[in-house]
Amino acid sequence: MCLAVPGRIVEIEGTEELRSARVDFGGISREASLVFVPETVVGDYVLVHVGFAIARIDEKAAREALDALNSIDEIERQHRERGVP
Repeated sequence: MCLAVPGRIVEIEGTEELRSARVDFGGISREASLVFVPETVVGDYVLVHVGFAIARIDEKAAREALDALNSIDEIERQHRERGVP
């Protein structure tokens, strides 16, 4: 299974196919290539998979995905507290 994580572009560097962005994932930022989404600008939300922004998404979709990931994290935390594998 592959997982792409939504994040917000906060900075863009480079030109054309060498463009990359600093992407914020709720307080953690990482570098991502923009080769697959050259139309992106600072402030856009993107899905990032293994260091590549693979799709541009709207803010609502990004928030829904982040909420779902946070829900999964909370369920796993509750299971660990109860000793459930």
